Amino acid sequence: MSGAGRMLIVDDERLVREVIGKYAMNEGYEVYTAQDGVEAVNLCKKRHFNVIIMDIRMPRMDGFTACREIRKDSGTALILLTALGEEYDRIHGFELGVDDYIVKPFSPKELMLRVRAILRRYDRTDDPASGECFEHGGLNVDFTARKVSIEGQPVVMTPREYDLLFYLVRNRGVALTRDRLIRDVWNEELPADDRTLDTHIKRLRRLLGEHSRSIVTLRKVGYRFDG
Repeated sequence: MSGAGRMLIVDDERLVREVIGKYAMNEGYEVYTAQDGVEAVNLCKKRHFNVIIMDIRMPRMDGFTACREIRKDSGTALILLTALGEEYDRIHGFELGVDDYIVKPFSPKELMLRVRAILRRYDRTDDPASGECFEHGGLNVDFTARKVSIEGQPVVMTPREYDLLFYLVRNRGVALTRDRLIRDVWNEELPADDRTLDTHIKRLRRLLGEHSRSIVTLRKVGYRFDG
């Protein structure tokens, strides 16, 4: 496998696949392509990918449906390609566990920068809580291994969801403002907004099940993790 890892590019437009693929191969990725969601889901059952770049509007199976299927078994980094001004696409994508989105038409160079930023979150080894685990009522958060489990069953999360949960847990008992959460969790990319934060909190709660009550909403302030 190439040094940068495997990338899957999913788009029904051949030119888009070729342009992204060219830039990705120049950066050392082993590139695979699919022209719709069905092909993408089938490929993900056969191979592990480090990152998937997927269009939303495609025949047979759209990007949202494909993301939902892929997220059942994998926390692979996912970037959606969306049309200009489609805010619903962005919010719905985050609800499905997508890491980022980029608007068409886009700069391939910017896209590669986004990919690098997301994959850096996968590869972080400078965790200040090295060796630390948090356990509470069946919830286990392993900071070093970047793993979360409930009653011994692993919980699949995206890198951003891990970052957000880890930040909340490390600062448990502290009232965290929205601005602080956005600044510290989304610190190396384009700034997030309140709605993006709320969408990620909503998904975290869904993933945590009965432990979701540990994430307390502080009206007009932000959130606090109690545990």
